[in-house]
Amino acid sequence: MHIDHWLETIPPLVVYLMVGGVIGFESLGIPLPGEIVLVSAALLSSRHIGIDPLWVGVCGSAGAIVGDSIGYAIGRRGGKRLFDWAGRKFPKHFGPEHVANAERIFARRGVWAVFFGRFVAILRILCGPLAGSLHMRYPKFLAANALGGIVWAGGTTAAVYFLGIAAEKWLSRFSYVALAIAIVAGLIISVVVKKRMTHGSHQEDEEPASPAATADR
Repeated sequence: MHIDHWLETIPPLVVYLMVGGVIGFESLGIPLPGEIVLVSAALLSSRHIGIDPLWVGVCGSAGAIVGDSIGYAIGRRGGKRLFDWAGRKFPKHFGPEHVANAERIFARRGVWAVFFGRFVAILRILCGPLAGSLHMRYPKFLAANALGGIVWAGGTTAAVYFLGIAAEKWLSRFSYVALAIAIVAGLIISVVVKKRMTHGSHQEDEEPASPAATADR
C-alpha cells in the first residue's frame, strides 16, 4: 500500500486526540515526545487527507494548558518529594542538575520562564510541577501558561503546515521524506535550544542572586 493511501486511513479524530493527549501528559510532567507528535500531525494536515490544521493547533494548545495546570496542582501538593521520586525514576529528565537549573531560571525569570519554557523541551516537562512546588501564584501561572501554549502549539502547527504546502510540489511522491525531515529538524532544534539554556543557566550561577528574586514575580 502506498504511504498516502495508508495515511488516509487514519481517522482525524485519532490524530486530534493523540496530539492533545501526548502534549497534555508531557506538560503534566511525563517525558513524552509532544513536539514530534505536534510537528507530525501538522505535516499530515498539509497532505489534504481530512486533518484540519486548526484543530491540530487547538488540541495542542488545550493539551498544553490542561496538562500544565494538572502538573501545577501535583507540584503544589507533592513539592520536593515529587522531584526526588521523579529523579529516581527518570534521571535523564528529572535529575538533580535538571531540576536545579530549572529552579534557578524560575527564580530569576518568574512568569516569563513559564511562557518561554513551553519552547524548551526540558522546561516543557518541568514547567507545571515546578511552578506548583515553588508556589507561584496560579492566576499568573495560568495566564503565562495559556499564552505560551497557544503561541507554541498554534505557531508550530501553522509554520509546519505552510512549510508542508510549499514543499508538496517537490516532495509529492516522497511525503514520508518530508515527514522525516520535519521530525529530525524538530529534534535538532530542541537539542540546540536545550544546550544553550543549560549553558546560560551555568553562566547565571556565577552571578549573585538577588534575595528578592522569587517565583512570584
